[in-house]
Amino acid sequence: MTEESELRVIWEEHPCLVVNKPAGILTQSPPGIDSLDKRVLAFLKARENHPGKPYVGVPHRLDRPTSGAIVFARHVRATRRLSDQFAGRLVDKVYWALVEGEVTPDTGRWVDMMRKIPNQPQAEIVDCKHPDGRMAVLEYRVLGRGDFGTWLEVRLETGRMHQIRLQCGSRGHPVLGDKDYGSTVHFGPEVEHWRSRWIALHARSIAFRHTKSQEMVSVIAPLWPAWRDFQPDSFWQTTE
Repeated sequence: MTEESELRVIWEEHPCLVVNKPAGILTQSPPGIDSLDKRVLAFLKARENHPGKPYVGVPHRLDRPTSGAIVFARHVRATRRLSDQFAGRLVDKVYWALVEGEVTPDTGRWVDMMRKIPNQPQAEIVDCKHPDGRMAVLEYRVLGRGDFGTWLEVRLETGRMHQIRLQCGSRGHPVLGDKDYGSTVHFGPEVEHWRSRWIALHARSIAFRHTKSQEMVSVIAPLWPAWRDFQPDSFWQTTE
């Protein structure tokens, strides 16, 4: 078993758990295809010696090549309550990204109109008058710079398909490893199939209300080792 295939539960309090998703795996998939929710189910079944099939609710998703914090639920009511928080934009999510080039200024707000390209797993920037266009807004700040480019912290005001990837790539700053949006730099471990590739986009933290106590829960997802190649050890140690 590789390090990336081990399930990393980073927070748990019934009926919710937060997992540090490795890149290269689907959040959810049809039968017969590996996915994170199936790994969570197998983990719970083995840990609890469950005679049947434990319930695993998926209130939100991360793109396949993206890593980081993702929350699962243990019963239907918790799934519904978490889904309502995501739909109401009550969940605070922070992303880290390594992108090509020098992003300036050190802080900023990007506003675009974008749409999903029909019949393709990709999005694009469109004119403000495009009938399928939807507003995409994010705020960023620069955390560091290196030979690879710029380290960004990103907060989304909207949640569009591939939003961070597209808004960075369209400005000439694609996320490392993200060939779909213009990157020419390899990121992450070698993989057998291109669908399992990694990109340098990580859901660094997530904050939501516990579905039972209603108290705020804030969880930080440690970086995966692939990030070591792009930062000095001194910086890596401060992010553990």
